[in-house]
Amino acid sequence: MTRFARVLVAATLLGAALPLVAQRPASRLADRRHPFGTLRDQAVRQQRWLETRMKTVLPALMRAHGIDMWIVPMREYVEDPVFSSLVSPTTFAARRRTIYVMFDRCSASGRTDPGDGSCIERLALGGSSQGGVWQAMRSTLAVDAPVGGQQAELWGDEQWKLLKKVVDERSPRVIGIDYSRTFAFSDGLTHGEYLGMTEALGAGWTARLKPAEELPLQFIASRVADEEAFYGELMQLVWELIGEMYSSKVIVPGKTKTSDLVWWWRQRVNDLGLGTWFQPSIEVQRAGATEESLGPDPVIQRGDVLHCDVGITALGLNSDTQHMAYVLRAGEKDAPAGLRTALANANALQDIVMSEIRPGRSGNEILRASRERMKAQGINGTVYSHPIGMHGHGAGPLVGLWDYQDGVPDRGNSKVIANMWFSIELQATTPVPEWNGQPVRMALEEDMMIGTDGTPRWVKGQQKKLWLVK
Repeated sequence: MTRFARVLVAATLLGAALPLVAQRPASRLADRRHPFGTLRDQAVRQQRWLETRMKTVLPALMRAHGIDMWIVPMREYVEDPVFSSLVSPTTFAARRRTIYVMFDRCSASGRTDPGDGSCIERLALGGSSQGGVWQAMRSTLAVDAPVGGQQAELWGDEQWKLLKKVVDERSPRVIGIDYSRTFAFSDGLTHGEYLGMTEALGAGWTARLKPAEELPLQFIASRVADEEAFYGELMQLVWELIGEMYSSKVIVPGKTKTSDLVWWWRQRVNDLGLGTWFQPSIEVQRAGATEESLGPDPVIQRGDVLHCDVGITALGLNSDTQHMAYVLRAGEKDAPAGLRTALANANALQDIVMSEIRPGRSGNEILRASRERMKAQGINGTVYSHPIGMHGHGAGPLVGLWDYQDGVPDRGNSKVIANMWFSIELQATTPVPEWNGQPVRMALEEDMMIGTDGTPRWVKGQQKKLWLVK
């Protein structure tokens, strides 16, 4: 037997002897320099998503909320939260003043919608076509204005005159504007833009303005089929990186600090050409120790329970994941049974919340039903789940907050819709016999989606086993 063969056999036997750990993803997206293609590849895919949303999602939402015309004005660097959902991936900010106008020609005329998106006229006053998604229009009323005098109009005010002309010609019955005291996503109309718009439109059209609270909220939240396919790829990468972080490749017990893992994640994601929407966090629980005694940046030791909260931003979409790990002691092949039971309790709570999320229900209804079932099963837990997608803490109903377990005022009353994604975020605390009854908190977070058929499903799955650090 050659030396190479002996090494190969030894490695095979060693692999067979290793304990079963949390699912180790097999695709190895993390080994690629550009896991989702070049920036150009990504932009082409994002552009397709935009075109699909405009043609399929926008018409249905405008009619569902009784909006004939939706007007979204904004200035550079004071963009409406819906901006990123309306523009191409190559557009980073509004220019001077851009006024997006969406008008339902079929509803106004009583024509039957052919279903190809042609009913919605999409105008960008002062903006660009975004690859043909919008009809770009620009007022030239003040272009020849002399220096001084009417100079202010050269910086965008002339677009208000064009807006008045557009509205006069189309005569909408109900004009939606982005104003809300409840949802930040629906409150993008600044006071200055409101004053400019109402002054230009006059009292008659201003009387037809209506807060379109749910329209921008649901448009931002709605996803399309290929976004779902991509999100599966993204979640595969998240799991691969978590598995890499929770390994002896990164963690050396007695040496590695939690801050080392935080910055490992930031650097690793950055090296893949991707980003994150929040600073990751790593927490330690240890038998006989308190949070205070561990300090803010403890050194990881054998026997520790680790918790991570990590995210990735890619192609304009965000992930949010929390997984648990156990650092094996010498001679151990698996985590103590009490820790495995604690994880199972958190999994059971995940199953409860997942089964309660369905279109037409409010976040508060889901929270109440989930907590009733949680208590009936004897689980000591907390539910604080949220929508996700274009934003990490995304548009849509909140299903609890850590300090609002009896319901979230206003923001918990919004309804779930099809094509909406959620981060099922929660924790279950269980006494662990092997730790002399010390309570151990298993905080988990997995992303899920509501399909077009209203069926909820996990994007990747659940963490059913603790990651094990040898």
